[in-house]
Amino acid sequence: MVGEAAARGHAVISISRSEPSERVPGVRYELGPVQDVAPKVIPGADVVVAALSPRGDTAGQLVDAYAQLVGLSAEVGARYLQIGGFSSLRPAPGAPRFVEGEIAEEFRAEALEGEATRVMLAERAPENLDWVFISPAAGYGAFAPGERTGRYRVGDEVALFDADGGSTISGADFAIAVVDEIQRAAHHRAHIGIAY
Repeated sequence: MVGEAAARGHAVISISRSEPSERVPGVRYELGPVQDVAPKVIPGADVVVAALSPRGDTAGQLVDAYAQLVGLSAEVGARYLQIGGFSSLRPAPGAPRFVEGEIAEEFRAEALEGEATRVMLAERAPENLDWVFISPAAGYGAFAPGERTGRYRVGDEVALFDADGGSTISGADFAIAVVDEIQRAAHHRAHIGIAY
């Protein structure tokens, strides 16, 4: 997402716990725990995109970390986009979310923590915060990089599937969709899904 936003002329600040393997020209990098760095860089931001992982030393800490980002974004009037997981989507309108059903044990803790951050956002975000919770397709991530096509679909909190029952999106096309949402501001205080 950093590269896509920078390529479109946005002033981008990336907060990360570790040095990226490749830096994107024109992007300002701030290294350190998000809880320490965010209060220094969010003031003055127009949009905050939060994409934390519940792994390593952030496991069990996401609700508090995201709550801090939500509060800081509301204070400065920044639009807030939070990247969530596929399991927070529903298989059909009114159906329980995937996270409420059977999930492989290896992914269960992360799925539950991710869903807890969605609940926090939906139930506790300040009234003045313009937020969007964005879930990628099931087949998304470093394990399924895919290619850049410039195509994607946007749905609501019901998962999108293709004609063969698949749910995928490449990292490049997911980045396009997120930056399009930043620029168009088409959704407000909503949960959306992105897939082919």
